[in-house]
Amino acid sequence: MVGITGFGAYVPYNRLDRSHIREIFGAPVPKGEKAIANYDEDSITMGAMAALDCTAHMDTRLIDAVYFATTTAPYKEKQSAATIAGVLDTRADVRAADFCDSLRAGSSALLAGIDAARQGLNTMVVAGECRLGYSAGPYENHFGDGAAALMMGNEKVIAEYIDSYSLAVDFHDLWRADDERFVHSWEERFCITQGYNQFVSQAVKGIMGKTGLTPADINKIVLYGITPRYQGQIAAKLGFAPAQVQDSLYNQVGNTGVASVPMMLVGALEEASPGDYILLVSYGEGSDAIVFQVKEEIKNFSPGLGLKGHLNNKKVTMNYGKYLRWRELIQTEPAKRPVQKRSSLPDMYRNRKKNLGFYGVRCQNCGTVQFPPSRICIECRAIDQMEDYRLYGKPARVATFTVDYLAESLDPPTIVAVVDFEGGGRLICYLVDCDPDEVKVGMEVKMSFRHIFTVDSIRTYFWKAVPKL
Repeated sequence: MVGITGFGAYVPYNRLDRSHIREIFGAPVPKGEKAIANYDEDSITMGAMAALDCTAHMDTRLIDAVYFATTTAPYKEKQSAATIAGVLDTRADVRAADFCDSLRAGSSALLAGIDAARQGLNTMVVAGECRLGYSAGPYENHFGDGAAALMMGNEKVIAEYIDSYSLAVDFHDLWRADDERFVHSWEERFCITQGYNQFVSQAVKGIMGKTGLTPADINKIVLYGITPRYQGQIAAKLGFAPAQVQDSLYNQVGNTGVASVPMMLVGALEEASPGDYILLVSYGEGSDAIVFQVKEEIKNFSPGLGLKGHLNNKKVTMNYGKYLRWRELIQTEPAKRPVQKRSSLPDMYRNRKKNLGFYGVRCQNCGTVQFPPSRICIECRAIDQMEDYRLYGKPARVATFTVDYLAESLDPPTIVAVVDFEGGGRLICYLVDCDPDEVKVGMEVKMSFRHIFTVDSIRTYFWKAVPKL
Protein backbone atom coordinates (compact mmCIF):
# COMPACT_ATOMS: atom_id res chain seq x y z
CA MET A 1 0.00 0.00 0.00
CA VAL A 2 1.37 3.42 -1.00
CA GLY A 3 0.01 6.88 -0.46
CA ILE A 4 0.20 9.93 1.77
CA THR A 5 2.00 9.49 5.09
CA GLY A 6 2.07 13.10 6.23
CA PHE A 7 0.94 16.62 5.37
CA GLY A 8 1.63 20.24 6.28
CA ALA A 9 1.00 23.76 5.04
CA TYR A 10 2.16 27.34 5.24
CA VAL A 11 0.14 30.54 4.80
CA PRO A 12 1.89 33.93 5.11
CA TYR A 13 1.06 35.99 8.18
CA ASN A 14 0.08 39.09 6.22
CA ARG A 15 -3.26 39.35 4.38
CA LEU A 16 -4.54 42.09 2.08
CA ASP A 17 -8.25 42.84 2.26
CA ARG A 18 -9.40 43.08 -1.35
CA SER A 19 -11.40 46.20 -0.49
CA HIS A 20 -8.09 48.11 -0.47
CA ILE A 21 -7.69 47.33 -4.16
CA ARG A 22 -11.15 48.74 -4.82
CA GLU A 23 -10.18 51.93 -2.95
CA ILE A 24 -7.33 52.49 -5.39
CA PHE A 25 -8.96 51.63 -8.72
CA GLY A 26 -12.66 51.99 -7.99
CA ALA A 27 -13.67 48.79 -9.79
CA PRO A 28 -15.63 46.02 -8.04
CA VAL A 29 -13.51 43.36 -6.33
CA PRO A 30 -14.32 39.95 -4.86
CA LYS A 31 -15.00 39.69 -1.14
CA GLY A 32 -12.46 38.43 1.31
CA GLU A 33 -8.70 38.71 1.61
CA LYS A 34 -5.61 37.23 0.02
CA ALA A 35 -2.40 36.04 1.63
CA ILE A 36 0.68 38.12 0.85
CA ALA A 37 4.17 36.70 1.23
CA ASN A 38 6.33 39.04 3.26
CA TYR A 39 9.11 40.92 1.46
CA ASP A 40 11.54 38.31 2.84
CA GLU A 41 9.50 35.33 1.65
CA ASP A 42 9.30 33.54 -1.69
CA SER A 43 8.17 30.18 -3.04
CA ILE A 44 11.25 28.45 -1.57
CA THR A 45 10.91 29.82 1.96
CA MET A 46 7.17 29.12 2.06
CA GLY A 47 7.72 25.61 0.68
CA ALA A 48 10.45 24.97 3.23
CA MET A 49 8.20 26.05 6.10
CA ALA A 50 5.36 23.84 4.82
CA ALA A 51 7.78 20.91 4.67
CA LEU A 52 8.94 21.59 8.24
CA ASP A 53 5.28 21.74 9.31
CA CYS A 54 4.73 18.34 7.69
CA THR A 55 7.75 16.79 9.42
CA ALA A 56 7.24 18.38 12.86
CA HIS A 57 7.00 14.90 14.40
CA MET A 58 9.06 12.97 11.84
CA ASP A 59 12.71 12.06 11.44
CA THR A 60 13.76 13.98 8.32
CA ARG A 61 16.75 11.66 7.88
CA LEU A 62 14.28 9.05 6.64
CA ILE A 63 13.37 11.21 3.63
CA ASP A 64 14.74 9.70 0.41
CA ALA A 65 13.52 12.29 -2.12
CA VAL A 66 12.41 15.93 -2.18
CA TYR A 67 10.26 17.21 -5.05
CA PHE A 68 9.35 20.89 -5.34
CA ALA A 69 6.61 22.29 -7.59
CA THR A 70 6.21 25.96 -8.50
CA THR A 71 5.93 28.38 -11.41
CA THR A 72 7.71 31.12 -9.45
CA ALA A 73 11.11 29.66 -8.61
CA PRO A 74 13.54 32.42 -7.58
CA TYR A 75 16.08 31.14 -10.10
CA LYS A 76 15.69 30.29 -13.79
CA GLU A 77 18.73 28.03 -13.49
CA LYS A 78 19.35 26.62 -10.04
CA GLN A 79 17.49 23.88 -8.25
CA SER A 80 15.07 24.87 -5.50
CA ALA A 81 14.46 21.36 -4.15
CA ALA A 82 18.09 21.10 -3.04
CA THR A 83 17.65 24.20 -0.87
CA ILE A 84 14.52 22.77 0.74
CA ALA A 85 16.34 19.48 1.34
CA GLY A 86 19.05 21.44 3.16
CA VAL A 87 16.48 23.18 5.35
CA LEU A 88 14.92 19.79 6.16
CA ASP A 89 18.38 18.46 7.07
CA THR A 90 17.97 15.37 4.92
CA ARG A 91 20.73 12.92 4.14
CA ALA A 92 23.22 13.96 1.47
CA ASP A 93 22.14 11.10 -0.81
CA VAL A 94 18.58 12.44 -1.14
CA ARG A 95 16.99 12.57 -4.60
CA ALA A 96 15.93 16.13 -5.49
CA ALA A 97 13.90 17.44 -8.42
CA ASP A 98 11.94 20.55 -9.42
CA PHE A 99 8.57 20.48 -11.21
CA CYS A 100 7.72 23.75 -12.89
CA ASP A 101 6.21 25.74 -15.78
CA SER A 102 2.61 24.54 -15.37
CA LEU A 103 -0.24 24.92 -12.88
CA ARG A 104 -0.37 21.12 -13.02
CA ALA A 105 3.17 20.85 -11.63
CA GLY A 106 1.82 20.15 -8.14
CA SER A 107 -0.15 17.08 -9.17
CA SER A 108 2.70 16.01 -11.46
CA ALA A 109 5.03 16.05 -8.45
CA LEU A 110 2.44 14.10 -6.42
CA LEU A 111 2.23 11.40 -9.08
CA ALA A 112 6.03 11.24 -9.25
CA GLY A 113 6.06 10.91 -5.46
CA ILE A 114 3.61 8.01 -5.68
CA ASP A 115 5.82 6.31 -8.26
CA ALA A 116 8.82 6.80 -5.96
CA ALA A 117 6.86 5.40 -3.00
CA ARG A 118 6.20 2.26 -5.03
CA GLN A 119 9.99 1.85 -5.19
CA GLY A 120 10.22 2.18 -1.42
CA LEU A 121 11.28 5.84 -1.28
CA ASN A 122 9.90 8.23 1.33
CA THR A 123 9.25 11.28 -0.82
CA MET A 124 8.54 14.81 0.33
CA VAL A 125 6.37 16.63 -2.23
CA VAL A 126 6.29 20.41 -1.74
CA ALA A 127 4.37 23.07 -3.67
CA GLY A 128 4.84 26.81 -3.17
CA GLU A 129 3.65 29.77 -5.19
CA CYS A 130 3.97 33.56 -5.31
CA ARG A 131 2.47 34.80 -8.61
CA LEU A 132 1.82 38.34 -9.79
CA GLY A 133 -1.15 39.70 -11.72
CA TYR A 134 -1.22 43.06 -13.46
CA SER A 135 -2.42 45.95 -11.29
CA ALA A 136 -6.12 46.70 -11.82
CA GLY A 137 -6.49 43.30 -13.49
CA PRO A 138 -8.55 40.32 -12.31
CA TYR A 139 -5.54 38.21 -11.34
CA GLU A 140 -4.33 40.80 -8.85
CA ASN A 141 -7.59 40.08 -7.03
CA HIS A 142 -7.39 36.32 -7.51
CA PHE A 143 -3.77 35.41 -6.75
CA GLY A 144 -2.61 34.64 -3.23
CA ASP A 145 0.57 33.11 -1.79
CA GLY A 146 1.04 29.86 0.11
CA ALA A 147 2.53 26.40 0.22
CA ALA A 148 1.74 22.79 1.08
CA ALA A 149 3.77 19.65 1.71
CA LEU A 150 2.78 15.98 1.45
CA MET A 151 4.92 13.01 2.40
CA MET A 152 4.48 9.94 0.19
CA GLY A 153 5.51 6.46 1.29
CA ASN A 154 4.48 2.85 1.87
CA GLU A 155 4.44 2.68 5.68
CA LYS A 156 1.97 4.28 8.11
CA VAL A 157 -0.12 5.43 5.16
CA ILE A 158 -2.88 7.86 6.15
CA ALA A 159 -4.45 8.10 2.67
CA GLU A 160 -3.97 5.24 0.24
CA TYR A 161 -3.43 5.95 -3.45
CA ILE A 162 -6.17 4.16 -5.42
CA ASP A 163 -5.71 5.23 -9.05
CA SER A 164 -5.20 8.22 -11.34
CA TYR A 165 -6.08 9.53 -14.77
CA SER A 166 -4.06 12.16 -16.64
CA LEU A 167 -4.80 14.35 -19.62
CA ALA A 168 -2.24 16.56 -21.39
CA VAL A 169 -3.30 19.20 -23.95
CA ASP A 170 -1.32 22.04 -25.54
CA PHE A 171 -3.63 24.89 -24.58
CA HIS A 172 -3.01 28.60 -23.99
CA ASP A 173 -5.12 30.19 -21.29
CA LEU A 174 -2.56 31.41 -18.73
CA TRP A 175 1.08 31.91 -19.59
CA ARG A 176 4.17 33.89 -18.69
CA ALA A 177 7.28 34.25 -20.84
CA ASP A 178 10.76 33.69 -19.49
CA ASP A 179 11.50 37.40 -19.04
CA GLU A 180 8.12 38.46 -17.65
CA ARG A 181 6.82 38.90 -14.10
CA PHE A 182 3.08 39.08 -14.76
CA VAL A 183 0.72 36.30 -15.81
CA HIS A 184 -1.09 36.75 -19.14
CA SER A 185 -4.45 35.22 -20.04
CA TRP A 186 -6.70 34.81 -23.03
CA GLU A 187 -10.41 35.74 -23.13
CA GLU A 188 -12.09 34.26 -20.06
CA ARG A 189 -15.10 32.61 -21.71
CA PHE A 190 -12.90 30.76 -24.20
CA CYS A 191 -10.50 29.63 -21.44
CA ILE A 192 -13.32 28.27 -19.27
CA THR A 193 -15.55 26.65 -21.90
CA GLN A 194 -12.85 25.22 -24.16
CA GLY A 195 -10.15 24.56 -21.57
CA TYR A 196 -11.05 24.29 -17.90
CA ASN A 197 -14.52 22.76 -18.21
CA GLN A 198 -13.47 20.34 -20.96
CA PHE A 199 -10.27 19.07 -19.37
CA VAL A 200 -11.60 18.74 -15.84
CA SER A 201 -14.68 16.89 -17.10
CA GLN A 202 -12.60 14.45 -19.12
CA ALA A 203 -10.26 13.78 -16.20
CA VAL A 204 -13.11 13.16 -13.73
CA LYS A 205 -14.98 10.89 -16.13
CA GLY A 206 -11.72 9.07 -16.87
CA ILE A 207 -10.93 8.32 -13.23
CA MET A 208 -14.52 7.30 -12.52
CA GLY A 209 -14.33 4.86 -15.39
CA LYS A 210 -11.04 3.39 -14.16
CA THR A 211 -12.11 3.00 -10.52
CA GLY A 212 -15.83 2.32 -10.89
CA LEU A 213 -16.57 5.05 -8.37
CA THR A 214 -19.44 7.50 -8.76
CA PRO A 215 -19.79 11.06 -7.45
CA ALA A 216 -21.91 9.70 -4.61
CA ASP A 217 -18.93 7.60 -3.43
CA ILE A 218 -16.66 10.65 -3.06
CA ASN A 219 -16.62 12.36 0.32
CA LYS A 220 -14.57 15.34 -0.83
CA ILE A 221 -13.56 16.53 -4.28
CA VAL A 222 -10.42 18.66 -4.14
CA LEU A 223 -11.02 20.57 -7.36
CA TYR A 224 -8.88 23.36 -8.73
CA GLY A 225 -10.92 26.43 -9.56
CA ILE A 226 -9.80 29.73 -10.99
CA THR A 227 -12.50 31.20 -8.74
CA PRO A 228 -15.12 29.54 -6.49
CA ARG A 229 -17.78 30.33 -9.10
CA TYR A 230 -16.19 28.21 -11.80
CA GLN A 231 -15.22 25.50 -9.32
CA GLY A 232 -18.83 25.20 -8.15
CA GLN A 233 -20.30 25.24 -11.64
CA ILE A 234 -18.21 22.37 -13.01
CA ALA A 235 -18.60 20.35 -9.81
CA ALA A 236 -22.38 20.60 -10.09
CA LYS A 237 -22.32 19.55 -13.75
CA LEU A 238 -20.29 16.50 -12.81
CA GLY A 239 -22.84 15.46 -10.18
CA PHE A 240 -21.19 16.68 -6.96
CA ALA A 241 -23.17 18.42 -4.23
CA PRO A 242 -21.81 21.67 -2.76
CA ALA A 243 -21.04 19.90 0.54
CA GLN A 244 -18.70 17.53 -1.31
CA VAL A 245 -16.57 20.34 -2.78
CA GLN A 246 -13.51 21.21 -0.71
CA ASP A 247 -13.15 24.92 0.11
CA SER A 248 -10.77 26.50 -2.40
CA LEU A 249 -9.45 28.96 0.24
CA TYR A 250 -10.14 31.78 -2.23
CA ASN A 251 -11.73 34.11 0.35
CA GLN A 252 -9.00 33.52 2.95
CA VAL A 253 -5.82 33.00 0.91
CA GLY A 254 -6.57 33.45 -2.79
CA ASN A 255 -5.74 31.28 -5.77
CA THR A 256 -2.28 29.88 -5.02
CA GLY A 257 -1.67 28.36 -8.44
CA VAL A 258 0.50 25.27 -8.25
CA ALA A 259 0.01 25.13 -4.47
CA SER A 260 -3.79 25.48 -4.67
CA VAL A 261 -4.76 21.81 -5.03
CA PRO A 262 -2.11 20.55 -2.55
CA MET A 263 -3.27 23.12 0.03
CA MET A 264 -6.89 22.09 -0.49
CA LEU A 265 -5.86 18.46 -0.09
CA VAL A 266 -4.24 19.30 3.25
CA GLY A 267 -7.49 20.97 4.28
CA ALA A 268 -9.49 17.88 3.28
CA LEU A 269 -7.14 15.56 5.18
CA GLU A 270 -7.41 17.66 8.34
CA GLU A 271 -11.16 16.97 8.39
CA ALA A 272 -11.21 13.45 6.90
CA SER A 273 -12.29 10.23 8.59
CA PRO A 274 -11.09 6.67 7.91
CA GLY A 275 -12.81 5.21 4.86
CA ASP A 276 -13.38 8.57 3.15
CA TYR A 277 -12.67 8.84 -0.56
CA ILE A 278 -10.93 12.03 -1.67
CA LEU A 279 -10.81 12.92 -5.36
CA LEU A 280 -8.09 15.40 -6.33
CA VAL A 281 -8.48 17.17 -9.67
CA SER A 282 -5.81 19.61 -10.91
CA TYR A 283 -5.74 21.82 -13.98
CA GLY A 284 -3.14 23.25 -16.35
CA GLU A 285 -2.57 22.20 -19.98
CA GLY A 286 -4.85 19.28 -19.19
CA SER A 287 -5.77 17.75 -15.86
CA ASP A 288 -4.75 15.07 -13.36
CA ALA A 289 -7.37 13.22 -11.35
CA ILE A 290 -6.17 11.18 -8.36
CA VAL A 291 -8.24 9.12 -5.89
CA PHE A 292 -7.14 8.55 -2.30
CA GLN A 293 -8.88 6.58 0.43
CA VAL A 294 -8.29 7.68 4.02
CA LYS A 295 -7.00 4.98 6.39
CA GLU A 296 -7.13 4.46 10.16
CA GLU A 297 -3.55 5.71 10.47
CA ILE A 298 -4.75 9.26 9.98
CA LYS A 299 -5.82 9.26 13.63
CA ASN A 300 -2.16 8.96 14.64
CA PHE A 301 -0.82 11.84 12.53
CA SER A 302 -0.67 15.53 13.33
CA PRO A 303 1.34 18.27 11.58
CA GLY A 304 3.05 21.11 13.38
CA LEU A 305 0.61 24.00 12.94
CA GLY A 306 -1.31 22.69 9.94
CA LEU A 307 -3.46 24.62 7.52
CA LYS A 308 -6.05 25.58 10.13
CA GLY A 309 -3.41 26.98 12.46
CA HIS A 310 -1.84 29.06 9.71
CA LEU A 311 -5.19 30.39 8.53
CA ASN A 312 -5.94 31.70 12.02
CA ASN A 313 -2.52 33.32 12.43
CA LYS A 314 -2.83 36.52 10.43
CA LYS A 315 -2.55 40.28 10.25
CA VAL A 316 -5.02 42.07 7.98
CA THR A 317 -3.96 45.70 8.42
CA MET A 318 -1.60 45.96 5.44
CA ASN A 319 -2.50 48.48 2.75
CA TYR A 320 -2.12 48.41 -1.02
CA GLY A 321 0.93 50.67 -0.96
CA LYS A 322 2.86 48.21 1.20
CA TYR A 323 1.89 45.39 -1.15
CA LEU A 324 3.31 47.34 -4.12
CA ARG A 325 6.50 48.09 -2.20
CA TRP A 326 7.04 44.51 -1.11
CA ARG A 327 6.65 43.29 -4.69
CA GLU A 328 8.95 46.05 -5.98
CA LEU A 329 6.20 47.35 -8.25
CA ILE A 330 6.94 50.96 -7.32
CA GLN A 331 10.22 52.81 -6.84
CA THR A 332 10.81 54.21 -3.38
CA GLU A 333 13.63 56.24 -1.89
CA PRO A 334 16.70 54.00 -1.61
CA ALA A 335 18.66 53.56 1.59
CA LYS A 336 21.42 56.09 2.26
CA ARG A 337 23.71 53.40 3.58
CA PRO A 338 26.17 51.46 1.36
CA VAL A 339 24.72 48.64 -0.73
CA GLN A 340 24.97 45.18 0.84
CA LYS A 341 28.09 43.37 -0.32
CA ARG A 342 27.67 40.20 -2.33
CA SER A 343 27.65 36.96 -0.38
CA SER A 344 30.71 34.74 -0.62
CA LEU A 345 29.68 31.64 -2.53
CA PRO A 346 32.49 29.51 -1.02
CA ASP A 347 31.36 30.65 2.44
CA MET A 348 27.73 29.83 1.62
CA TYR A 349 28.77 26.35 0.52
CA ARG A 350 31.04 25.63 3.48
CA ASN A 351 28.43 26.85 5.97
CA ARG A 352 25.34 25.34 4.35
CA LYS A 353 24.57 23.25 7.44
CA LYS A 354 24.50 26.44 9.51
CA ASN A 355 22.63 28.55 6.97
CA LEU A 356 20.05 25.96 5.83
CA GLY A 357 19.87 23.29 8.52
CA PHE A 358 20.42 25.84 11.33
CA TYR A 359 23.27 23.97 13.00
CA GLY A 360 25.50 25.21 15.76
CA VAL A 361 27.98 23.12 17.73
CA ARG A 362 28.15 21.59 21.20
CA CYS A 363 31.38 21.13 23.12
CA GLN A 364 32.01 17.47 23.86
CA ASN A 365 34.16 18.45 26.81
CA CYS A 366 31.76 20.70 28.77
CA GLY A 367 28.49 20.59 26.82
CA THR A 368 28.36 24.31 25.93
CA VAL A 369 26.28 25.09 22.83
CA GLN A 370 27.50 27.78 20.45
CA PHE A 371 26.12 29.57 17.43
CA PRO A 372 27.62 30.26 14.98
CA PRO A 373 29.80 27.16 14.98
CA SER A 374 33.33 27.61 16.28
CA ARG A 375 36.40 25.39 16.72
CA ILE A 376 37.08 26.80 20.20
CA CYS A 377 34.70 26.48 23.14
CA ILE A 378 33.89 29.85 24.67
CA GLU A 379 33.46 28.21 28.10
CA CYS A 380 36.28 25.68 28.61
CA ARG A 381 38.54 26.72 25.69
CA ALA A 382 38.70 23.20 24.33
CA ILE A 383 39.88 23.11 20.71
CA ASP A 384 38.33 20.95 17.95
CA GLN A 385 36.16 19.01 20.37
CA MET A 386 32.87 20.13 18.87
CA GLU A 387 29.95 18.10 17.57
CA ASP A 388 27.17 19.30 15.28
CA TYR A 389 24.10 20.50 17.17
CA ARG A 390 20.88 21.47 15.41
CA LEU A 391 19.08 24.41 16.99
CA TYR A 392 15.99 24.27 14.79
CA GLY A 393 13.03 22.97 16.76
CA LYS A 394 14.54 23.77 20.15
CA PRO A 395 12.35 25.93 22.43
CA ALA A 396 13.51 29.54 22.34
CA ARG A 397 12.72 32.82 24.06
CA VAL A 398 13.56 36.49 23.60
CA ALA A 399 16.35 37.50 25.99
CA THR A 400 16.33 41.15 24.94
CA PHE A 401 15.34 43.19 21.90
CA THR A 402 15.33 46.60 20.26
CA VAL A 403 12.80 48.26 17.98
CA ASP A 404 14.60 50.36 15.35
CA TYR A 405 12.57 53.01 13.48
CA LEU A 406 15.62 54.39 11.63
CA ALA A 407 17.00 51.27 9.95
CA GLU A 408 16.11 50.92 6.25
CA SER A 409 13.39 48.30 5.90
CA LEU A 410 10.51 47.38 3.60
CA ASP A 411 8.40 46.81 6.71
CA PRO A 412 9.47 49.27 9.43
CA PRO A 413 10.14 49.25 12.28
CA THR A 414 12.91 46.64 12.38
CA ILE A 415 12.92 44.42 15.45
CA VAL A 416 16.26 42.89 16.39
CA ALA A 417 16.20 40.29 19.14
CA VAL A 418 18.64 38.22 21.15
CA VAL A 419 17.18 34.71 21.28
CA ASP A 420 18.20 32.09 23.85
CA PHE A 421 17.58 28.42 23.09
CA GLU A 422 16.67 25.84 25.69
CA GLY A 423 19.70 23.65 26.32
CA GLY A 424 22.10 26.40 25.25
CA GLY A 425 22.84 28.60 22.30
CA ARG A 426 22.21 32.27 21.62
CA LEU A 427 21.41 34.10 18.37
CA ILE A 428 21.04 37.74 17.36
CA CYS A 429 18.43 37.90 14.61
CA TYR A 430 15.44 39.76 13.19
CA LEU A 431 12.03 39.21 14.74
CA VAL A 432 9.23 39.40 12.15
CA ASP A 433 5.50 38.75 11.68
CA CYS A 434 4.55 40.37 14.95
CA ASP A 435 3.30 43.62 16.46
CA PRO A 436 6.24 45.59 17.96
CA ASP A 437 4.03 46.63 20.88
CA GLU A 438 3.49 42.98 21.83
CA VAL A 439 7.17 41.95 21.93
CA LYS A 440 8.34 41.17 25.45
CA VAL A 441 11.40 39.72 27.13
CA GLY A 442 10.72 36.04 27.71
CA MET A 443 8.34 35.78 24.75
CA GLU A 444 8.47 32.33 23.18
CA VAL A 445 9.57 32.28 19.54
CA LYS A 446 10.41 29.81 16.80
CA MET A 447 12.65 30.09 13.77
CA SER A 448 11.41 30.80 10.24
CA PHE A 449 13.46 30.35 7.05
CA ARG A 450 13.63 33.64 5.13
CA HIS A 451 15.23 35.46 2.20
CA ILE A 452 17.74 37.95 3.61
CA PHE A 453 18.94 39.87 0.54
CA THR A 454 19.81 39.56 -3.15
CA VAL A 455 22.98 40.97 -4.68
CA ASP A 456 24.19 40.21 -8.21
CA SER A 457 21.19 37.87 -8.60
CA ILE A 458 22.45 35.67 -5.74
CA ARG A 459 19.77 35.12 -3.11
CA THR A 460 20.97 34.73 0.44
CA TYR A 461 18.74 32.81 2.87
CA PHE A 462 18.91 32.49 6.64
CA TRP A 463 16.64 32.32 9.68
CA LYS A 464 14.52 34.89 11.48
CA ALA A 465 12.45 34.54 14.63
CA VAL A 466 8.64 34.67 14.70
CA PRO A 467 6.26 34.41 17.66
CA LYS A 468 5.39 30.85 18.57
CA LEU A 469 1.66 30.11 18.52
